[in-house]
Amino acid sequence: MAVWLGDKVSKFIEGLKDENIQPNGVDLTVSEIYIVKEAGELTASGRKIPQYELLEGNKWLLKPGAYVVRYGEYIKVPEGAVGIVLPRSSLLRMGATIYSALWDSGYEGRGIGLLSVFNPYGIFLEKGARIAQIIFISAEKGKLYQGIWKGEGKTKN
Repeated sequence: MAVWLGDKVSKFIEGLKDENIQPNGVDLTVSEIYIVKEAGELTASGRKIPQYELLEGNKWLLKPGAYVVRYGEYIKVPEGAVGIVLPRSSLLRMGATIYSALWDSGYEGRGIGLLSVFNPYGIFLEKGARIAQIIFISAEKGKLYQGIWKGEGKTKN
């Protein structure tokens, strides 16, 4: 298992600035923030993703709670790799974090993360702020992702 260099990861990501490229990954920025508006459902036979409400504006004061963040960069996880998204340490130091699932080989899109704000005073975020970092880890080649989220968020709001 090897973590790819940031320069190599950057070749699979559209919409990057040079300062986003780090030694072992690439910083992802905030494009949109959503509030979850209803209960979701995950059962043995399927799922119901809840409705989201887009927060307007380019700068937000986020009170404690859970938010869905759409990243600004379009990512194509290549065959032979998996993506893992981690919070930037600056976000942690403010009392918030990003949660993410594994990004399979073959996934592409402007993915999402779950932003959880723990700071009782909230945090300020601005559109374009670097919030997370994606790393690629080498994986055996095999079946590529073909799920319903492939190509998500292709156009920006």
